[in-house]
Amino acid sequence: MSLLDKLKPGFWNVREDSSGPHRHLFNFRDIWKQTVCISASITLLPLIMLTIFDYTVTENAVKSESLLRTARFTSNTRRTVSFFLAERRFALDFIINDNSYAALNNAERLRAILENLQKSLTGFTDIGVIDASGIQHTYVGPFDLQGVDYSGQAWFREILDRGIYISDVFMGLRNRPHMVIAVRYTLPDGSFYILRASLHITRFEELISEVGGQGDAFLINHKGILQTQSRHFGNVLEKFPLPVPEFSLKTQVVETRGHKGEDIVMGYAYIKGTPFILMVATEKDELMAHWYTTRLKLIICLAVTIAIILLVILGIVTYLVSNIHMADQKRVMILHNIEYSDKMATIGKLAAGVAHEINNPLAIINEKAGLLQDIFSFTDRYKEDPKLMGLADAIVSSVERCAVITRRLLSFARKMEVEYQPIDLREIIHEVLGFLHKEAEYRCINISVNVSEALTGFESNRGKLQQVLLNIVKNAFAALETGGSLEINVTPEPEKSVLISICDNGCGIPAADIEHIFDPFFTTKSNRGGTGLGLSITYSLIQELGGSIIVTSHETQRTCFEVTLPLKPPEKKEK
Repeated sequence: MSLLDKLKPGFWNVREDSSGPHRHLFNFRDIWKQTVCISASITLLPLIMLTIFDYTVTENAVKSESLLRTARFTSNTRRTVSFFLAERRFALDFIINDNSYAALNNAERLRAILENLQKSLTGFTDIGVIDASGIQHTYVGPFDLQGVDYSGQAWFREILDRGIYISDVFMGLRNRPHMVIAVRYTLPDGSFYILRASLHITRFEELISEVGGQGDAFLINHKGILQTQSRHFGNVLEKFPLPVPEFSLKTQVVETRGHKGEDIVMGYAYIKGTPFILMVATEKDELMAHWYTTRLKLIICLAVTIAIILLVILGIVTYLVSNIHMADQKRVMILHNIEYSDKMATIGKLAAGVAHEINNPLAIINEKAGLLQDIFSFTDRYKEDPKLMGLADAIVSSVERCAVITRRLLSFARKMEVEYQPIDLREIIHEVLGFLHKEAEYRCINISVNVSEALTGFESNRGKLQQVLLNIVKNAFAALETGGSLEINVTPEPEKSVLISICDNGCGIPAADIEHIFDPFFTTKSNRGGTGLGLSITYSLIQELGGSIIVTSHETQRTCFEVTLPLKPPEKKEK
């Protein structure tokens, strides 16, 4: 037997034989399925709907928080970059205001200024003074840029209009990526000069990486050229693989798809007064990592809760439907008992009529046989004839035997009044065995009856006790082979009870069947006309008599039915 078969309830494989419009009411498997489905739906649907609602609200809240955190981080980083550039621009303004044009054209003075800038602000690589014609008269730095003409470059024309210029990152004459900050100063005579300083981007990249955290923070210009190195999108001066975001005065956060197909959250901010756009790119899975962990816990919790609820529903529904099935089985058994009682009552009435019809001719035959005996005894001719007298005696003996059989049939088959009376167990056992006497002789079954002499004062219901003993003995005969033996022992027990033990050496009962032999309609003799009601009725009758029954059996060896009955009837008598 598989584990699944063991877990199946008793009603699972039961098929109700009834018909009619109400047949579905007795299909307990369908009742079980419908009850489980309805109970599970009523219980689980609100839970699942609430979980989906909570899941959606929480996911949106986490997503909003992630976008807000990205926006806040981008805004803070923009302020840091803006402050970095403004600080160096203001440093150039201070130098112009603190030094005359002549002093700035002094190479030694300009070198001292550069050294002070490198010590205090860092990032500066060189500094130079350019006159109104675009010629760099004074230059201090690692490159040979003295006397270079910048008048033809775009930045020179732009600074003439705006007064200040911050370049994007470019290679320039030095063939190294750098940027330039230049400030124009108007002299009292109406002419002007430009103080121009170059910054290497190493410090710029370090600054952005320091505030970048787990995201990828970098700068691009308005043309989509990387101004600082990106961990995911390329090196300096390479083309940014995604479209340049549209201009906005405020910090913006958008969800997009990366060049490798991954989902990313992109925060960006245009840095005012510069050609730079700050970009902060973070993979969405990275931002939502905490939510994914929480989501997994939520799903596990939901699954465990659903499993527990389903187990409880299955257990309760199985228990309730099993009880309904047992109640229905009891109902069916009671109906069969009523039907059986009606049949017995009908048989009793028929037996009474048959016995009456038989007894009348038997009485006539008995009287005529007696008359013949009297005639033979007064006639010398027949008196001495032993053959004739023997035939007459045989007729009388056969009539008496028929009378005993009809009285016994009437005693057992007619409807007995439910009353308790003193019972001679030896007599009632032999009376029951009388019904099976011929079968026992034909099959050579050896019957042994031992009734203890110490047993006295036993009272019970005669009709019910006869039926109990007859059912058990008939089952024993069915299990016996030809030449088998049957033992019936009756002994008094402590606590005012009597033990009736009926044992046979027949085929025995399989261990798997012992716990079911008293169930209604359970039979192993269906092919021989068994109904499965005999032992079930026997069990009910013994309980009505206030007793109990125990079965012990060894397969292919021996079976014993031990019936324990009280010496006196129970207090609550059947009316």
